[in-house]
Amino acid sequence: MTVAAPLDLAIITGLSGAGRSTAAKCLEDLGWFVVDNLPPALLATMTELGLRSQGAVNRIAVVVDVRGRAFFSDLRATLDTLKARGMQPRVLFLEAADETLVRRFDHVRRPHPLQGEGRVVDGISRERALLAELRGESDLVLDTTDLNVHELRAKIDTAFGQPGGNRLNATVVSFGYKYGLPLDADLVADCRFLPNPHWVAALQPFTGRDPDVRDYVLAQPGAMEFINQYAVLLRLVGEGYVREGKRYLTLAIGCTGGRHRSVAMAEQLASRLAGDGVGVRVVHRDLGRE
Repeated sequence: MTVAAPLDLAIITGLSGAGRSTAAKCLEDLGWFVVDNLPPALLATMTELGLRSQGAVNRIAVVVDVRGRAFFSDLRATLDTLKARGMQPRVLFLEAADETLVRRFDHVRRPHPLQGEGRVVDGISRERALLAELRGESDLVLDTTDLNVHELRAKIDTAFGQPGGNRLNATVVSFGYKYGLPLDADLVADCRFLPNPHWVAALQPFTGRDPDVRDYVLAQPGAMEFINQYAVLLRLVGEGYVREGKRYLTLAIGCTGGRHRSVAMAEQLASRLAGDGVGVRVVHRDLGRE
């Protein structure tokens, strides 16, 4: 008896103008078989064809969006059916801020698919409401507001460059509260309870990557206790994510400017996660902005 080759299935969805086409091209470059605008009702058929290909097609990515209109409501039922068959489809959800989406639609001079007789912003609002529940259940949410094409490709490559396993992959993002919260963060931690090296003249010019700043931050009362206890919490959360079939976690840790405390703490936390077997990527979002 011939055993069907294992199959990876990715669903690319999210807001119009947020980068679904770019994500699809990235996956295609990574060797995925990509289908654009496939009605959800045909997902099971596409999966079956992939399983019958005897390994010729073992990674399929499908773009599902509101162009499907009547078909879109069937997506959840189709995903449940696939999971009941032992598949673990990964759902990638792309989004961006309203102002960014409006600017992108203005640039290409095309209407939003849901704006009707209204404005682009009306279509964005309708689509955001329609997809809210799906966003909450997605495996990976990427906010492309501040990403260029190369940065988005790097994130896609990190998430989908290798056939998926059961290991949790985490992106640890340091940030400054003065610049706003990272919109795609699953968890946010605040390290402003620690003394700010900005007010230490010998440390102010440096960053949390420099040994003197790092040692100063980690030596403060509560710093290592925070790391130790938060690592325990993340281990618990990570195990739950894996059990639920979610493989991606974006963890943000912030201080005032995103230069000293959050950078040092993010590096330390990433090291701890890596030691627990988590695939880790570190991003210092606001480093260099001051």
